Amino acid sequence: MSPNPGDAGSTDGSVGGYTLIDRLGSGGMGVVHLGLSASGRQVAIKVVHAQYALDEEFRARFRQEVAAARRVSGAFTAPVVDADPDAGLPWMATLYVPGRTLSDIVAEEGPLTGRALRMLALGLVEALRDIHRAGVVHRDLKPSNVLMAEDGPRVIDFGISRAADSEDLTVTGRLIGTPPFMSPEQFSSPKEVTGASDVFSLGSVLVYAATGNRPFDGGSPYLTGYQVMHESPRLDGVPEPLRSIAGRCLDKDPAARPQLAELQDMLRTLPTGGVPPLPDLESARTVPDLAGSPSAPGSPHRPGGTTVGTGGRSAGDGRRARRTLVALGAALAVTAVGLTAAHIVSGGGTNGGPAAAGGSASGAAPVSLPAGWKPWRASLLTGKKGDPLDYGESGCAAGGSTAVYCAGTGFTVTKLDAASGRVLWRHGTSPETSRPIGVRDSRVYTYRKPDSTRTYIARRLVALDERTGSELWARPVSEDEPALLFSGGIMAMDENKTAFVAYDGTGRQLWTAPARSSAGNACEPVVLGGAPYGLCTPTDDPGKGKVSLLRFDPADGTPKEIATLPTGAEPVGTADGQLLFLMPKLAPNQFGSSGEDQPYTGLRRVDPRTGGARRGSLPGTPRGTVTLLRGVVYFVRPDGTVTAVRAADGKQLWQRASEIENLSTPVLSAKSGTLYFANRYGRLLALDSATGAVRRRTAAIGDPGESAEQTTPYVLRVKDAIVAVAGDTAFSVRPDRTDTTAG
Repeated sequence: MSPNPGDAGSTDGSVGGYTLIDRLGSGGMGVVHLGLSASGRQVAIKVVHAQYALDEEFRARFRQEVAAARRVSGAFTAPVVDADPDAGLPWMATLYVPGRTLSDIVAEEGPLTGRALRMLALGLVEALRDIHRAGVVHRDLKPSNVLMAEDGPRVIDFGISRAADSEDLTVTGRLIGTPPFMSPEQFSSPKEVTGASDVFSLGSVLVYAATGNRPFDGGSPYLTGYQVMHESPRLDGVPEPLRSIAGRCLDKDPAARPQLAELQDMLRTLPTGGVPPLPDLESARTVPDLAGSPSAPGSPHRPGGTTVGTGGRSAGDGRRARRTLVALGAALAVTAVGLTAAHIVSGGGTNGGPAAAGGSASGAAPVSLPAGWKPWRASLLTGKKGDPLDYGESGCAAGGSTAVYCAGTGFTVTKLDAASGRVLWRHGTSPETSRPIGVRDSRVYTYRKPDSTRTYIARRLVALDERTGSELWARPVSEDEPALLFSGGIMAMDENKTAFVAYDGTGRQLWTAPARSSAGNACEPVVLGGAPYGLCTPTDDPGKGKVSLLRFDPADGTPKEIATLPTGAEPVGTADGQLLFLMPKLAPNQFGSSGEDQPYTGLRRVDPRTGGARRGSLPGTPRGTVTLLRGVVYFVRPDGTVTAVRAADGKQLWQRASEIENLSTPVLSAKSGTLYFANRYGRLLALDSATGAVRRRTAAIGDPGESAEQTTPYVLRVKDAIVAVAGDTAFSVRPDRTDTTAG
């Protein structure tokens, strides 16, 4: 069953009479669920964390927020439909808005321009007008509190009660807000702020929307606060006339800022031409991994074969080999959310975008790097001994824009500062070549293999504290099946591979489901579009039978067999709301290919609701490891040939012989329209995502380590910085530079 929100008026997965059907996210203040009213109306329900429910001052603030929110109504806000601030766990329900946050859209797809930017600006002004008319000052207008719906933006979390996320500053005196988007008076006289404070925040939000950068960003809340109070905003890259308008909004003197009516007239002068449409929201179900990098990997997997997308290597020891397919639309990492919740799409999402449409970005967008970033290089070797976790999958997962968590041959899980490469902590007792599963809600998920002299030791799924690296909990899981993050938790196979099992962030078992289907009982977990699935084949010979696709209820694990697929069907991700599978070319009595150069003959698109399948063809017989990024399937061959095929119709967009062998799977910068790869010796390759043209390539790094020949390279983005692992070495460079000699 879904997690019981305690005594917040809930019984058996409900709150205040609303049925909980999904867990949308968690912030410092509480958990947000997707709920249904008795009439079927969708609402977002924020349930306060228990520790805050015991704080009477917090309860008073929450009552104020509810009262304030009830007074606000308008086309560009999310109205409150119900609340109980006096429940054991206080809660509030607002109209559910299907959309992504402005912060995630800018991070994933780059700054807004033209019609999209004008629509945002005018919508935010109208939202503030409605909020101020109700006698409310928002106090925390920021990109993550702006949802981008199809018909315009929605402002959420109006009121004065705010979650304490990673950038919130709440100290003695009750400074409430997020420093890069706060006004000077919020620091100097927080009890006396007026609507002019929200105008200042609006100026900061519009600068961020237009450039991807904050006008004030000091690297820490206190330095940023100093900049807000005493320094001029950074408006580099803001086009006119928005630059002049934002400058007036960001005046230190509240009285000098424009009134909303005047501001509305000025914003009507913003240009509307040359703008791509707002992102498709239909399949906006998954999040980060960090603007196209696998901060929360949850790659779809299927039984049999060798690793696809992460290098060909068998698990060995007589165990059934597995095939790993990298598809960045597969995992869901949840952002901190507030009053209303947004579905988030990862950088590897599959919505139509520049790459899918064939349009090339100019590559001239401003580069956004972690605060204080410099090129760095770090050795990840340690002297650990013991039973190795040896899967040949060195690599990193990103945790926001401040840290990366890496593992690989000869070293344990290591937290590195994303700006400098400095080692912050290490965890583990044995060498590992199994990169971390992902990062979510201040937890790093990875594996551990206990030291023992026994022949077979089941590995453990482990959750680590993101700050300290200390182990929070561990659970036994299958030795050779993946654990994957999904929208409601993390799923795996039990150690006997007889059942699927799901846990929440505390390690509590959410549900189990038997590993069986009409096709057979050799099963493996898959996450597609943030939802949990299973693929099952005949136990005795996976290469000869059909493949059953199971869909699990995220709340209680109830399985439903929705489709039967051809032998060898490979899950890739989601595209236009459909589940996408590739059909490998199979020789008689052969399942798949024994190496990294797997050929494919066709596509299958499966409706996740009905199980209806639609066939599609592929041009020729594309080969290689497979990655789905924003509606385009990329095939990468060992010889460095990259082929781009549009998922919607199977049309080949381009093919490029890069002549750089043993490339990683790519990550995408939608902002610049660039694909990035690394090879096993640390060479970097950047291709135009629309044409395949080579934008830059680098020389190999010096001495990547002894494991370079045996392990698969890996690359991700932290903001716009490139972080790669080759052999025993991690390094980071700018995307617009070719120098890889740092360190």
